[in-house]
Amino acid sequence: MKQLMLYCRSGFEKECAGEIQDRATQLEVFGFPRVKKNSGYVLFECYQEGDAQKLVKELDFKSLIFARQIFAVAAEIQELPREDRISPILHDLSFVESMPRCGDIRIETPDTNEAKELLKFCRKFTVPMRQALRGKGILFPKDSPKKPVLHICFVEPGHCFVGYSLPNNNSQFFMGIPRLKFPADAPSRSTLKLEEAFHVFIPREEWDERLAAGMWGVDLGACPGGWTYQLVKRSMFVHSVDNGMMADSLMDTGQVKHHQEDGFKFEPARKNVTWLVCDMIEKPSRVAQLMGEWIISGWAKEAIFNLKLPMKGRYDEVLQDIENLKVFLKDNDVKFKLQAKHLYHDREEITVHVQCLSNISPH
Repeated sequence: MKQLMLYCRSGFEKECAGEIQDRATQLEVFGFPRVKKNSGYVLFECYQEGDAQKLVKELDFKSLIFARQIFAVAAEIQELPREDRISPILHDLSFVESMPRCGDIRIETPDTNEAKELLKFCRKFTVPMRQALRGKGILFPKDSPKKPVLHICFVEPGHCFVGYSLPNNNSQFFMGIPRLKFPADAPSRSTLKLEEAFHVFIPREEWDERLAAGMWGVDLGACPGGWTYQLVKRSMFVHSVDNGMMADSLMDTGQVKHHQEDGFKFEPARKNVTWLVCDMIEKPSRVAQLMGEWIISGWAKEAIFNLKLPMKGRYDEVLQDIENLKVFLKDNDVKFKLQAKHLYHDREEITVHVQCLSNISPH
C-alpha cells in the first residue's frame, strides 16, 4: 500500500498536508500530499510500497493536529455501477494481500456540505456491505474493537477509497467526529468545544478520577459561561474570570464565583485548582505563555485552551506556539503530556490539552 487517507476540516487541507509531509519525513517515509481545496481530506502518496502500512502503525495519530482520521488505502475504486457497488469493492479487495482481516467497518464521507447527501447512502449501504465482507472473510463474523477497522470513504457517489486503520492508533469516532448534542440549558454553543475536548483528550475510563465532583476549576475569559457550564455540570466549583456578565443560570447553582478581572492578571487566592480552561480571543503566543505560567507555578494540574489561528501561516504559527510552550515547561523541569487537535467544533482555532505529571508546589 502506498497511499494514506487523512480526514480534516474543509478548508484546512493545506495545514493537514503540511503536517503529514513533515511527520512522514521524520519517520523516513517519503512522498507527497495530493490536495483538493475544500475537499475535507488529504491523500498522501508514498514512493515506496508498504510505507502506508508503516505510517498507520508508527505515526502516532494522537500527535496529529489537523487530521481527524487516518487509514492506509488498499484500493481506489471509481465508476461504481449504481446497480451493484458491492461486487467491484469485493473484487478489488480480493487482490490486496496485505489487507488485514478487520473487526469493524465504517462507511464514511469527508465532512463537506457536498458530501452530506452521500451520508444517507453510506448508512443504507453499511449493512449489506458488512454482510458481504463477512461472507468473503474480510471481516470477522462478529464485531471486534481490538481488530483493525475497515474504512470505505466515498468522495463522490461512484468513487471511494477502501483501506484500514488500527484500533490503538486511530479516532474511535465515525468520520473522526464525536457526535454531541447541544445542551438546551447551556449559555452558548462554545460549550461543545470543551465537551469534545474531554472526549478526545481524556480517556473515558479516567473521567471519574480526572473530572471528579468537588474539584475546583478556573475559566479565563468565561463570559457568558459555555466552558464554565461543562465544569459545573460535572459538579465542580469554578472561578469564572471575565469583565462581562455570566449567565444567571450558572450563578444560581452556587458553584460559580465570578471575578470581573483581566484573565491575564487573575491569580487564584487558594491554590487548589485542578482544571484551568481558557477560550480567550487573544494572540495564540500570549495564551500559550499564560498557560505555561499557570502550570509552572503549580496553580493548575491540567489545562485545556484554544489558540486562535491567524489568516495566513496557520500551520507554522501552531507549531511555533506549541514548541515554545514545550520548551518553556522543559526549561522549568516540568514533566507533562501535551496534545493538540483541530476539533470538529473548532473553527479558526485549535484546542490544546496539557497535563502536568510533576508534583509542583504552588507558589
